[in-house]
Amino acid sequence: MAFKPLHDRVLVRRVESDEKTKGGLIIPDSAKEKPAEGVVVACGEGARKDNGELISMAVSEGDRVLFGKWSGTEVSIDGEELLIMKESDILGITAAA
Repeated sequence: MAFKPLHDRVLVRRVESDEKTKGGLIIPDSAKEKPAEGVVVACGEGARKDNGELISMAVSEGDRVLFGKWSGTEVSIDGEELLIMKESDILGITAAA
């Protein structure tokens, strides 16, 4: 993939949720919500302070992250549906993928 986000933006691939509940019921596609969890595919350099100093990113490629339900903009890159969002839209890191 030849895409690099600018500044404090992050490219995220959604992680699909389970298709069954804990009780074993199968959830149809129409009832599923889009997952608010994903894996960071690419990161920008980071934001800049007013004096031009770089603020490094808290996330890196491969991190598994949680983000808000309506966060980011859906984009299609190389035929794959991904999200691009600001780092501040990410709520936390769950683990490295």
